[in-house]
Amino acid sequence: MEYVIADIRISLPEELIPRRFAEALRPFAVAEPIGRARSAGPEVAPRECKGVMPELIPGAVTRIHPAPGWQELHRFEFPDAGADCRFGRDNAGFLLEMVPRDGTPAARFRTSETGDRTSCDFSIHHHPALFRFGVWMLFNLAALRRNAIAIHASAIRYRDAGLLFLGESGTGKSTHSRLWCRHIPGTSLLNDDSPILGLTEGAVRVWGSPWSGKVPCYRNESAPVAAIVRLVQAPGNRIRQLSPIEALGALLPSVPPAFIRDTELRESICETLMQMIGQVPVFRLECRPDADAARLVCDTVFGRPTSGECPQAANPSAIHTPQP
Repeated sequence: MEYVIADIRISLPEELIPRRFAEALRPFAVAEPIGRARSAGPEVAPRECKGVMPELIPGAVTRIHPAPGWQELHRFEFPDAGADCRFGRDNAGFLLEMVPRDGTPAARFRTSETGDRTSCDFSIHHHPALFRFGVWMLFNLAALRRNAIAIHASAIRYRDAGLLFLGESGTGKSTHSRLWCRHIPGTSLLNDDSPILGLTEGAVRVWGSPWSGKVPCYRNESAPVAAIVRLVQAPGNRIRQLSPIEALGALLPSVPPAFIRDTELRESICETLMQMIGQVPVFRLECRPDADAARLVCDTVFGRPTSGECPQAANPSAIHTPQP
């Protein structure tokens, strides 16, 4: 099956896609796969894409050891599947290995150094969450080559503009999005965990994705980004715009942590983020979990309303000029 996510076309083996992930992917399915007859279950019409992630090929994947040139970049837990993970690179490219603690075989996902080949040895006997996460990692590697990356954030769409709320787990990203949806008319949730932030035709956009954490929000929509907001819990509500260096520091903790440990990937991420920061304001919001915090952001980004409703921006991507 073929899908378009953030204008990047990907192809996945239908027989391996777990049921719940298939439901999340459905809004992103293409109507007419490349080089094939028209499919019977279209949701997305064919359109120009800014990139393609090579078809994911199931089959044997080289083990980490002994892999020539292996360099482990990140070791972490994946609680959703009860697995211990390792991400790194070797002479053949990048490799993600996920080892379930229940003794079942490891699942591995690989992409070549040039990004022209992807493969996995996932099977229907593995925990389904391993496939969802492995595809997320491969997609991010492909997206980064096209100035796009998944951000750990909650993203809303306010009329024709996108806003992203960042923060450590438990700081209230989802709560802040709910406050907007409840108290500011014209707001809808775009993605609650892993929206895609990218540059396209010189503008910064945010896309929905089939990865949305605990809230099942899988919208094949996008919007120009009006602002990015880093949330910090506090006894009162206060907002300020960050300098470019502060903004980079606010964004970096929300990109895939495994990528930051690789010099090449980190440089690519920083270059992409700095281009975005040059166009979109980044704020620090110290706040309580209340409606006034949402209204404060709306007033700051879009201009103080003359009535009880936040106004619509005429040009969301050019509302604020970042401070020097």
